[in-house]
Amino acid sequence: MSLENKLTDIAGEIQKLQITSSKAIEARERLDAQLQENELVQKEFAQLTEENTVYKLLGPVLVKQDQAEAKSTVDTRLDFIRSEIKRIEGQIKDLDGEMEKKKEELASVQSAIQIRNRQNASAGQP
Repeated sequence: MSLENKLTDIAGEIQKLQITSSKAIEARERLDAQLQENELVQKEFAQLTEENTVYKLLGPVLVKQDQAEAKSTVDTRLDFIRSEIKRIEGQIKDLDGEMEKKKEELASVQSAIQIRNRQNASAGQP
């Protein structure tokens, strides 16, 4: 494989990694929004008294829900969102590491091409 083909392949791999990283960052942002929303709900629940009624939206209908069950559901959802955020952050970190390796590889191939071109140019001169 020629150096130019290798250069093109590496550039394509970097582009794919950037797209994957961008999607992971978007997922992280969505999870952050969900986390904030659920934390707000959790704070609201903390202010409830036993006399307050909690309703759950099921389709177009509001259905009465047990406070303890609703609080438990939100707590579970928060745990899940936090674990997903950690997973996505790890994925982003791994992708960043892979991109750095590919960029170093790209620089190395570019260097090799420049050296080869200089050698060819000096060999052509009398």
